[in-house]
Amino acid sequence: MRHIISLLMENEAGALSRVAGLFSARGYNIESLTVAPTEDATLSRMTILTRGSDEVLEQIIKQLNKLIDVVKVVDLNEGSHIERELMLVKVKAAGKDREEMKRMADIFRGRIIDVTDKTYTVELTGTGSKLDAFLEALEEGTILETVRTGACGVGRGERVLKV
Repeated sequence: MRHIISLLMENEAGALSRVAGLFSARGYNIESLTVAPTEDATLSRMTILTRGSDEVLEQIIKQLNKLIDVVKVVDLNEGSHIERELMLVKVKAAGKDREEMKRMADIFRGRIIDVTDKTYTVELTGTGSKLDAFLEALEEGTILETVRTGACGVGRGERVLKV
């Protein structure tokens, strides 16, 4: 099962390494990881996408809570949440293919953010499945380069991750 774990941690050197080490030492895989400072400069928010049973997730959360740097941990899947991912895709776009590539970007609500005579770079945001669908919709051999941020998420409504 897919889980999005969001946690607040002290914004200090080595904190990210300790969290990643916890996962690797126990054989848990991190599918994506995003981390950045919050509105409180002393704290960072980390979002981890991982897969595993409910028992595995329970163990991960227990182990995360034991780390000194970790202030609070929440499984976003426990309630309604919003998640987004950012992707930049450099694609071939020459001649007659330019208009088709622009149309594909528009269909998926992407933005063309860089243009050369032979390429477009498209920026897309959305769920991972939306970004996957865009890639699958492109003709084979069209993609030159892809960069993805990984998932980030926040609880819906009044649900807030605070100290």
